[in-house]
Amino acid sequence: MKLPSQDAAAREIPEDHSRRVILPRRTPMAPLRQVFRRLLMALTVLVATVFIVWIDRDDYHDNANGSVDLLDCVYYATVTLSTTGYGDIVPYGDTARLLNILLITPLRVLFLIILVGTTLEVLTERTREQWQLKRWRNALRDHTVIVGFGTKGRSAAQTLCATGLSRDRIVIVDPSAKVIDAAVADGFAGVVGDATRSDVLLRAEIQRARQVVIATQRDDTAVLVSLTARQLNTKANIVAAVREEENAPLLRQSGADSVITSASAAGRLLGLSVLSPSAGTVMEDLIQQGSGLDLVERPVVKAEVGKSVRDTEDLVVSVLRGHRLLGYDDPAASPLQTADRLITIVRAAPTEEQPLQGRQSGRSHGPTPGSGVSPMRRAGE
Repeated sequence: MKLPSQDAAAREIPEDHSRRVILPRRTPMAPLRQVFRRLLMALTVLVATVFIVWIDRDDYHDNANGSVDLLDCVYYATVTLSTTGYGDIVPYGDTARLLNILLITPLRVLFLIILVGTTLEVLTERTREQWQLKRWRNALRDHTVIVGFGTKGRSAAQTLCATGLSRDRIVIVDPSAKVIDAAVADGFAGVVGDATRSDVLLRAEIQRARQVVIATQRDDTAVLVSLTARQLNTKANIVAAVREEENAPLLRQSGADSVITSASAAGRLLGLSVLSPSAGTVMEDLIQQGSGLDLVERPVVKAEVGKSVRDTEDLVVSVLRGHRLLGYDDPAASPLQTADRLITIVRAAPTEEQPLQGRQSGRSHGPTPGSGVSPMRRAGE
């Protein structure tokens, strides 16, 4: 299989826009509203200066006619705030000079700050972004990196959030700046760049990530991303999606722990829905986290050790023992052991999210108070 170095979309990225990290931010004020706000501030400073000169106009001298009227006050305030200073109107009294030092000079400085506010705002924004980025990098640990934010990547992110994973623990990597902007608008941190390059993945702090989801548009790109990710992080759980089933072994050899064949999986679900629409509806409900029925992996608690799979309160589908996945009807699955993990079906309330730690915690196998999740009961219980 031909393995190009990057996606076609990544080749179109300008060099100055690639490999950027974008953190979620508050919605900025509209440009026209910002301009109007600054004009209003400048006019306020101008009016205040005119008022100060007007109340002390007797201590000012106009070289043209000697007296200072309202128009002269406005003229003097304008040339003074803009630091033009023609010198035709000057303060000659002690009070006027004192007011110039204590009031008009600070107003002049404030007026200049407003005029150059755009430049100062850009510098301040860049400094703030750099500080936020540094703090984000230092705090980021055991997070999830999602490569590709198309239909598959977005659905994976929504599923992780439905299980209780916080949005600030998810980093999106995609070659399209528009896609990253959409991810940032959803509350995720984003990195613009080609994920087959190690420096791009390092910007996503993949070396400290716990999970990596590869949802690229092309299978060959997924293989390269998997190879690069496994090289940078040997302990992360890498889950990749491929379109063609024949490419799944390549993903596994490149370092992916789990490979999902999207085209085949969708085809099997379609076939199941044709044979049994109800069964297809149940399967769709199971893979959609946060509502209806959910598949949950949890550890065995003390009260369940030594019991049969059918004696647990939850509806157990499979038992994970070491690297073996045993079906509920497998004789080797019972009795349950301390190190086992159970794949169970639970009822999830759509109005609340269950914390991720609660599902993986070994303290209790029943519903967590306030979690909105309750175990499925067998008929007659």
